[in-house]
Amino acid sequence: MKEGPDIAQIGALIGDPARANMLAALTGGRALTATELAGVGGITVQTASTHLAKLEAGGLLTQRKQGRHRYFTLADEAVARLIESMMGFAAGRGHLRHQPGPKEPALRKARICYDHLAGDYGVRMLDSLIASGSIEAVGEGLALTEKGEGDLKRIGINVGDLRSSRRPLCRSCLDWSERRAHLAGSLGKALLSSFLDKGWARRTAESRSILFSPEGDRQFLMLFPVDP
Repeated sequence: MKEGPDIAQIGALIGDPARANMLAALTGGRALTATELAGVGGITVQTASTHLAKLEAGGLLTQRKQGRHRYFTLADEAVARLIESMMGFAAGRGHLRHQPGPKEPALRKARICYDHLAGDYGVRMLDSLIASGSIEAVGEGLALTEKGEGDLKRIGINVGDLRSSRRPLCRSCLDWSERRAHLAGSLGKALLSSFLDKGWARRTAESRSILFSPEGDRQFLMLFPVDP
């Protein structure tokens, strides 16, 4: 095809193993340095800098400076959705980079996807919100209902503040491990932030896993009872 979007260019950028590993690491939402990303990619810092420049030029990454350090993040949520969906496609076709290890159960149960909850708990949360009538499916999209706005207000989520953002309130994101949708958008971010602020769960420094405390598990399962 001589006209239209150039998917080959994006495919080539993501297709390099080192670049793919670096992009996957950044779906955790944290800003990382070139040195940290070089470790993830299994390459030298000099080589990583070359790869990062290509990813930034291709619109997949952005960087910011803080003091003498430069930090890299995914350019936006659209990039995170692209990488997460590609991970799901690869997993569904059996293209796995390693055998499941000790971290696998934790990642499958609950993990961060850019800035919202993914894994079994992410899918359970969206399924429960739809089953309760708080969220409704509109075509391929999602919409918060009036009932849902009231329900969320009772657990401390101010939807009015979220609506003032340019970011979509509710967005469906394909989960790579569950192969089903979880909740993204500003509401997905707000809910995960609420769980962390309440002490129900915590992030881990070494992976994308979100670890729920026993009390956090109890509270989460009470709020979102639908088993996917």
